[in-house]
Amino acid sequence: MAAGAAGGRDAAVMTGGNEADQRRDKVTAKISQDAARKQRARSHERHGVWFGLGMFGLVGWAVALPTLLGTVLGIWLDAKIPSPISWTITLLFVGVVLGCLNAWWWVNRESQGRTGPGNER
Repeated sequence: MAAGAAGGRDAAVMTGGNEADQRRDKVTAKISQDAARKQRARSHERHGVWFGLGMFGLVGWAVALPTLLGTVLGIWLDAKIPSPISWTITLLFVGVVLGCLNAWWWVNRESQGRTGPGNER
């Protein structure tokens, strides 16, 4: 009977050792994945301050230009065509909406160009 108890204890030790090996393998795999991700991040082209300022300016002009053009066209239409609606306010709003869509398109294109497939650069 003592031999049976010893055999059961050995089986428990072996099972515990197997679980420890599995945990160690999982940790090792996670560390390897993290290291590979960091290497990929380091190997990608980094954009500096000038890139950020350029993108900031691009988004600003993408919104400002259609807004300004809509406002100027609205002022001209208000002077030429008497109407109960204000063309200036209407076209200012249209310009802002078109400018925001334009800025969204540029930012979306840039973010896909850096990370996604079909890089058009």
